[in-house]
Amino acid sequence: MTAPKPLGGRRVLDLTNVLAGPFCCHQLAHLGAEVIKVEVPGSGDLARQLGSDPKLNEALMGVSFLAQNAGKRSITLNLKSVAGKEALLRLVGTADVVVENFRPGVMDRLGLGFEILKTVRKDLVYCAISGFGQDGPMRDLPAYDQIVQGLSGIMSITGAPDTAPYRVGFPVADTIGGLTAAMAVSAALAEKHRTEPRFIDVAMLEAVLATMGWAVSNYLIAGNPPKPVGNDNVTSSPSGTFTTADGLLNIAANKQEQFEAVCRIVGRKDLIADPHFATRLARLENRAQLADLLTEALGADTAAAWETRLNAAGVPAGRVLTVPEVLASPQIANRGLMETFDAVPGTGRDVSVVVPGVKIDGAAPRVDAPPPELGVHTEEILADLGYSDEEIADLRSGGAI
Repeated sequence: MTAPKPLGGRRVLDLTNVLAGPFCCHQLAHLGAEVIKVEVPGSGDLARQLGSDPKLNEALMGVSFLAQNAGKRSITLNLKSVAGKEALLRLVGTADVVVENFRPGVMDRLGLGFEILKTVRKDLVYCAISGFGQDGPMRDLPAYDQIVQGLSGIMSITGAPDTAPYRVGFPVADTIGGLTAAMAVSAALAEKHRTEPRFIDVAMLEAVLATMGWAVSNYLIAGNPPKPVGNDNVTSSPSGTFTTADGLLNIAANKQEQFEAVCRIVGRKDLIADPHFATRLARLENRAQLADLLTEALGADTAAAWETRLNAAGVPAGRVLTVPEVLASPQIANRGLMETFDAVPGTGRDVSVVVPGVKIDGAAPRVDAPPPELGVHTEEILADLGYSDEEIADLRSGGAI
């Protein structure tokens, strides 16, 4: 079964680097858009040199690049050269969307900002992703994922009281920024009867805060600043991570009947009527004592065994898995979340990547081509724009491509 391509027929120019922008365009490509990645001649996206495999980094096909650039075509343009700027303007004339994640003002200084590009394409959707947005006192500051994690408050509530602050273990701020941008671009493309351009300003800091709804609202509405609580749920107990005979198990007994089911299943029915635990508030006040008692009982069997019993009783429970373990699980392996490309040029191997976590009409989205080698589509794209072989040769000899 093939997933529909709701963005089919749309052309997106991906002028982005490393993570937030490429991740945005990764979503758009899998939703059917034609994505052309515009890269710096010679080096390309910095992500081409990033990842845990040095040989791939040297080949400019780093794991970080491979992870989010499948289905895109790559053209190299020197946007500091007159000829490179002219080629980009021609390309913009054929595009529906431009996505960039330079610092605010960079595109304007290149003479390729929104005010210029919208004269080339009257209904252009221009998406600028940055750390802090296009205005405000922090607009010009550099921003990497960990910087945004720290400034957003995420780190302040991640970890236990005696270990926080911790950063989230993957680039969550970049990823949220990219998802936010993809959502905004898709919404602009879906706008009926639009004839004017749209400028989308995505600030990673704001995008992250927008996803911290409960944590932020507990302060804004209830006046309670959020604090780190480790693996515990701030609203209920027993709801957190517990040690079993062979590993860790998450239990989310958020309802009274779920708490009672846990007690029965682990052989501690006596805790149900214990005044220290009988009510939701009492369990929160005596969380540590309850956790110790349940941990002692859970030590009698494996995490997998308890997971099965608890879920069968309507209590959400799940083992704490490693990345290799979850990828190998039947739930993920059989849902189509990964796509594999055979013998990917520039890598000397097959490459598997994760697609967007959505199914449309029962099918996971797919793209037709693997992540591209640097500039491999340059001549093809320029020819489509009307450049002759001689003109392309001149662009190459002049360093514009």
